[in-house]
Amino acid sequence: MTISKDASAPSRERVPLSTPDVGPLEEEFLLRAFRSGWIAPTGPDLRAFETELAATAGVKHAVGLASGTAALHLGLQGLGVEPGDRVLTSTMTFAATANAITYCGAEPVFIDCRRDGNLDPGLLHEHLRESGRRGRLPAAIVPVDLLGRPADYDRILPIAAEFEVPVFIDAAESLGSSHAGRPVPSLGHGAAVSFNGNKIMTTSGGGALLTDDPRLAEYAAYLSSQAREPVAHYEHTEIGFNYRLSNLLAALGRAQLRRLDDMIERRRAIRSQYVDRLASHDGVSLFGSDNVHRDNAWLTAVLIDEDRSGFTAAQLGDWLANRDIETRSLWKPMHLQPVFEDAETVGGAVAEELFATGLTLPSGSALSTAQIVRVFDAIDDFLCGGPQA
Repeated sequence: MTISKDASAPSRERVPLSTPDVGPLEEEFLLRAFRSGWIAPTGPDLRAFETELAATAGVKHAVGLASGTAALHLGLQGLGVEPGDRVLTSTMTFAATANAITYCGAEPVFIDCRRDGNLDPGLLHEHLRESGRRGRLPAAIVPVDLLGRPADYDRILPIAAEFEVPVFIDAAESLGSSHAGRPVPSLGHGAAVSFNGNKIMTTSGGGALLTDDPRLAEYAAYLSSQAREPVAHYEHTEIGFNYRLSNLLAALGRAQLRRLDDMIERRRAIRSQYVDRLASHDGVSLFGSDNVHRDNAWLTAVLIDEDRSGFTAAQLGDWLANRDIETRSLWKPMHLQPVFEDAETVGGAVAEELFATGLTLPSGSALSTAQIVRVFDAIDDFLCGGPQA
């Protein structure tokens, strides 16, 4: 796909990083759900969305929830994670991953990443061997598919199996990505996906737990509805949560699922254009280009080598911000976050370097041709003139 100039768009409208891509189909599904009278939390659209989502993700069960964070929380709780446990995850992630671990009363242990931003299997294996010697294996491992790029499951899953530690995947960013031909959410014991407004598809807010395990799915659905027992009166034997996705938002999700492939292809086309425009510039490289599996191109990011390029990621970001173009650095590693300063960390230097040198660029499928051309032109101006231009 070639993106050409469109002079009709306003020249100074803000170019966002990634916004909801919605249109007439979403309006149709929402209006139909509204007119059906199923305004309350659950209903036929929620049940249909869960069935359709499970099929898309290559699993047997999907549980629609209020957020991807809720899916992480219930997934870990369903795997038996409890106070005092340790859960291993990547330090290069969004806070929700670590927060969900702490909701269970467990302690996150942050493992450094490789250059593609995903959990380093070598460090994982080394840490598990040491934990086994000390008799303190973790209760779970939570790999994170950074920016939609699959982690190295060819190595992570056998390592986890060796130590009999379950894997629950933080696939918040990777719905539509595949690893060795399989949908990423189908690879672990379970997975969490997010439908936040900036994700590959959205239900406005929301998320889902995906799994082949009927017990895990049933328990998550039970806990997400305040752990209400199936009796005529309100009966509770466990602490539950108000985590269920609403029927109206599920209707929006059903429409988005029908457009998911097209939205992914649009993002891939945008990424291809970035590659073409940046390939000749010394010291500027596509982040994650060494990831061999097919990702959903959720966000495109670049790495800036200051010694070779003559500028920093922050300088390029400031240049674009001054032209009303949104960018963002890669995630600040969890071991650098004040709230987790006392957490155990394995390595960390690679994640710190990626945070310092990485920059995400406008990537959303809702971006107009004119907006994308504006971004390209602004980057070209910067690269030709340098940070002092």
